[in-house]
Amino acid sequence: MDEAAEPRAARRSLAARLRAYVLAGVLVTAPLAITAYLTVSFLLWVDAGVGRLVPARYNPDTYLPFSVPGIGLLLVIVFLAAAGWSARNLSGRILLRASEALLARMPVVRGIYATLKQVIHTAMAGGSRAFREVVLLEYPRPGVWALGFVTGSPQGELRSRLPGETVCVFVPTTPNPTSGFLLFVPRRELLVLEMTVEEAIKTVVSAGMIAPEGGRPPEAPGLDGAGPG
Repeated sequence: MDEAAEPRAARRSLAARLRAYVLAGVLVTAPLAITAYLTVSFLLWVDAGVGRLVPARYNPDTYLPFSVPGIGLLLVIVFLAAAGWSARNLSGRILLRASEALLARMPVVRGIYATLKQVIHTAMAGGSRAFREVVLLEYPRPGVWALGFVTGSPQGELRSRLPGETVCVFVPTTPNPTSGFLLFVPRRELLVLEMTVEEAIKTVVSAGMIAPEGGRPPEAPGLDGAGPG
């Protein structure tokens, strides 16, 4: 190697090491920075919303020389705890029944309230299996598989019209898992997975870049490549 080539090789080596250090720095700091940013943004959003509802004399930001991030979230927790405590007392139950009776007289509002109440009670019930079972199903066509969550069983007319054992499956979209499709799928056509709901959501949000290393899923129809049916 001539004398002119040695400095160029040294510069290339230095640049390669610098790029490697920068990349390592990004990998280390990016998750921390993004997590901190999202956490602070959420706290500030809650504080801004709650701050408009709290009278100025009760708002610490009014008389403190600095802002207290998270005070809005703390007030929300206190309010929810107080609401839960009052709902367990006789006076709270009477007030709740009176409020529900009032809502039942409103044509549009009563439907929204009843639906939301049923969904929340079903999702948060201790014995409920809503969003606790992760499955694979062939969607949108045979041979193509999608992650889904079993949310329950069809009721009413749907139950009488659908053949066999059919379950409700929510198929989320990527990267926003809060939107998706509701499908009614025969239980025999589902592959039940061992992964948790949190692991499945990470897989959906990351577009498959983050996949949990779970155990072997239980055998079910369709694993031989022929597909259900």
